[in-house]
This record gives sequence, C-alpha cells and structure tokens, in this order.
Amino acid sequence: MSRTKKPYRLKTTVKSMYRERSSYFMIAPFLIAFFIFTVIPVVAAIVLSFTDFNMLQTPNFVGFDNYKTLFLNDDVFIIAVRNTMIMAFITGPVGYIACFIFAWFINELPNKVRSVMTLIFYAPSISGSVYVIWTYILSADRYGLLNGLLMKLGFIDAPILWLQDTDYMLVCCIIVQLWLSLGTSFLSFLAGFKTVDTTLYEAGAIDGVHNRFQEIWFLTLPQMKPQLLFGAVMQISSSFAVGAVPAALCGNPSVDYATHTIINHIDDYGGVRYELGYACAISTVLLLVMLIVNKVINKVLVED
Repeated sequence: MSRTKKPYRLKTTVKSMYRERSSYFMIAPFLIAFFIFTVIPVVAAIVLSFTDFNMLQTPNFVGFDNYKTLFLNDDVFIIAVRNTMIMAFITGPVGYIACFIFAWFINELPNKVRSVMTLIFYAPSISGSVYVIWTYILSADRYGLLNGLLMKLGFIDAPILWLQDTDYMLVCCIIVQLWLSLGTSFLSFLAGFKTVDTTLYEAGAIDGVHNRFQEIWFLTLPQMKPQLLFGAVMQISSSFAVGAVPAALCGNPSVDYATHTIINHIDDYGGVRYELGYACAISTVLLLVMLIVNKVINKVLVED
C-alpha cells in the first residue's frame, strides 16, 4: 500500500510544482543563495569538525578528537560556555519581554510619534557607533560619563575600571546587549499588533474582559503567535550568538576571560590561530544547543 502511495505522491508533487512553476521561479534566487551561503557552509563546518584543518594543508581526519579536547581539556571553553549561558538566560528572556512591552507602548501612540519612537528604539541595533558611545560612558578614567557622574554625586572616590575589572565586565556587557536587543523581534511585535482584529476587544468586553492586561493576555497574545514565535527564535539565537559586544568593549580575549563567550572562542581559534577544524567543532556544538533551545521555544509557543 505504501509503495503505491509513494509514486502517486511524487507524481502529484511534480504536477503541483509544474503548475506553480512561476512561484517557484520567483523564490529560486533566494533558495539558491540560501543553499550556497547557508546550507553548504553548515554542512562543510560539520564535516570539518572531524578534521585537523589549518587552511594551508589538506584536512586530516581525526574523528572525535576535537570534541574530546573541547569537553575534556579546554578549560577556556568551559568558561566561555558559562559566560554564554549567563548572558543568554538573562538577555534572551529579558530582551524578549522588553521588545514586547516597548512594542505595545509604542503601538498605542499616534502614527507620527510612533514612527519616530520606532526609529529611536530600533536604531541602536543597526548602528555601528554604539560601542563608541558605551566606551565613553564606561571609560575607566574620571572623564568617563559614568565615573564622572558617580564621583560628582559622591558615591565613589576613585574611577572604577568598568571594562577591565572582572567584577563589572560581564554585567556591563549584559547591559549593553540588552540595550541592543530591540531589533528584529521588536519590529515583528510592532507588525503583529497591526494584525490583531480589534473587533474582538468589543466581544471580549461583553464576555468579561475588563482591562488592558486581560485584553493582552486573552485576546492579543493568541492572535500574535506567529510573531511571538519568530521573535523568540530571533531573540534566543542572538542571545546565544553574543560575541561582538564583549569583543568590542573588553577585547578578545578579555581579562581572565571574564566576558569570553563561545563566539569569541570560535573567533580565537578560527580567525587568530587558524585551527579551523577545532573552530568548526565549537560551532557545531553551538549550533546543536541553539537548535535544541529553539525546538523547546517552538513547542512552548505553538502548543495550544
């Protein structure tokens, strides 16, 4: 029975593709680019993770040696995992909630004001000058904005080395990462609010919905599940891929690896030491972690 169904399904699929050939032709450029620049590099990285490769010589197959070294002998990797998890489990959920709250508030504003506020909140996530601003704010001398303010108010007597002291470095990076988190998720939530059927609010008022928070919980959120799922995937992915902020503010490697993340570890071995096989092993582990987390988020948000 199954053998007879397979040729029939294949034939039906081919006919459907031919019938919709114009649509497939339109999405072909994206599919080709996605395959070349995403699928092939990911597969190549997984294959190279089982080799010793330095870009100059032919890859030498070493089996699981890279993974054994990674989990058993690489102490810096363990530090990087700890820092990444701390940043991900703080910046991911907090940034996700912040994106939703700010999108909700901005959606209530008049059109012209909403456009301006959207630009103001979204601009830091795409601006390259944010690190210059935060480096000035967190400068280690008395001319730094934060140190100067605290000394003027009498809270401290000497400047604090915000980006060199291991007690403050990770906290500073988390704050900056949260400030940069109003990106794609923020825009998707704003778009999601525009798709909500406002007539349901009138029906909800009849059924006992009495305030805005009940409207959000019982009426708005169920209608925004696609945007919530997309925002969650983007937010979690970006929180696990944190690397630019610690490298820009604290350097790579940072003092005592206090802000060293998995992405920084990949950059160290792939871009500095050119141990590409080992760097690919680290990337593969990070990919698996992100896939598992995204799968869990998918089940939580899609489950009715």
